[in-house]
Amino acid sequence: MRTARLLIIVKIMLPLVLAALSGATTRAEVVPNSLFSDGAVLQQGMSVPVWGTANDGEKVTVSFQNQTISTIARNGRWMVRLKPLKSGGPFEMTISGENTVELKNILVGEVWLCSGQSNMWWPVDQTIDSQKAKAGSSDPMIRLFTVPLVRRVAAPLDDVHSRWLECGPQTVGGFSAVGYFFARDLRKVLGVPVGMINNAVCGSLAEEWTRRGVLQAHPELKAAVGGETGSLYNGMLSPIIPYAIKGVIWYQGESNAPRAFQYRTLFPVTICNWRNDWGQGDFPFLFVQIPPAPGKAEGEPSIWAELRESQLMTALCVPESAMTVVTEYGDQKDIHPKQKEPVGARLALAARAIAYGERIVHSGPIYKSMEIRGERVAISFDCIGGGLVAGGGELTGFRIAGEDRKFVKAQAQIEGDTVVVWSPEVPDPVAVRYGWADHPIINLFNKEGLPASPFRTDNFPVATGGK
Repeated sequence: MRTARLLIIVKIMLPLVLAALSGATTRAEVVPNSLFSDGAVLQQGMSVPVWGTANDGEKVTVSFQNQTISTIARNGRWMVRLKPLKSGGPFEMTISGENTVELKNILVGEVWLCSGQSNMWWPVDQTIDSQKAKAGSSDPMIRLFTVPLVRRVAAPLDDVHSRWLECGPQTVGGFSAVGYFFARDLRKVLGVPVGMINNAVCGSLAEEWTRRGVLQAHPELKAAVGGETGSLYNGMLSPIIPYAIKGVIWYQGESNAPRAFQYRTLFPVTICNWRNDWGQGDFPFLFVQIPPAPGKAEGEPSIWAELRESQLMTALCVPESAMTVVTEYGDQKDIHPKQKEPVGARLALAARAIAYGERIVHSGPIYKSMEIRGERVAISFDCIGGGLVAGGGELTGFRIAGEDRKFVKAQAQIEGDTVVVWSPEVPDPVAVRYGWADHPIINLFNKEGLPASPFRTDNFPVATGGK
């Protein structure tokens, strides 16, 4: 009799217990995306999305800087948008639903994303004078966020599960050197907090950073859709979109050099993809032209020169972009030059002009046109600043060719705002090239100390396809 009663009680109570346990295991607390953690930096002067996860139907309220905004979680996710914020801090943010999350030490200032491959990933610890850089790095108004490496991801992730760190000797050593030096210089000039998000990956291809569907829809880039096709976009970019940022600094291209001609299409498509998905319009996209690499100092063919040309073409055609040239900081023995401080400084210079509207010279001379004058060719440039100068003696790195398209070493001299190029071996010149080599030795600058980009005046067929 007693056993029968127990069985009846179990039959009645078991479904109720299981239901309760099921509810406990599926119940989800309000959790902000890890970008919104203690010590975060939020972008000033624009709408700021804040998002995370919660129970379906749960009311989520975000309070920050005298703003209180609520929303309802749908499909386990929620997002609110704060109205434009004023710089300063530290502040506190409260996110509440069935539970309450309090975030402390939040700053508002300028947020930049640094991305690309190994030369952007390259940490402060492995640069020249790293100990000196680290010793002077303490600044609680600079914050660092590193996206963990996640590769070969088939579908977009929701979160990167990292956290913000205050900049200092204990934290900056493993962070992107270019990103840190960029932030340090901006902080000095702007006087507001600066946050850097680093998601660079060694050896990465541009197509890995591009959404797979974008590549598949482009007639010239379908062939780039392979096993790696959007994998870093899914694992390391999509999860941080649409975190409000001022812009992007990018240092990549070496891995795409064997397909340098394609890069002139792929790179602009990648930039457009990021801007479209972020939904912030044409935010500044500043990038570094790949430096001199181990290889020939003169002569053709050179896939490195072709890649630099594709980067130059991107800078000339993509709005709100700029290219930083670092030809004097290459390493004849290593594809990774250890001098990253001047790279960050030149990117900061470009940011001041492109992102913040300062009327400053931020680029070295850029080839504009040529004029054949008998046995000589006069080359004109944009971005000459205060004028053209030769760094350290006579101009080097110029080559000239006639109708046979055989380029020979040329003499060159500055005449006013032009460079005149000639060679006794080429009485009837048709084309000039400058720095067209794997590791060019070149020295044309403007008076502001910024180097000229390598260039060619011709459209002869190149090694990686096309003209």
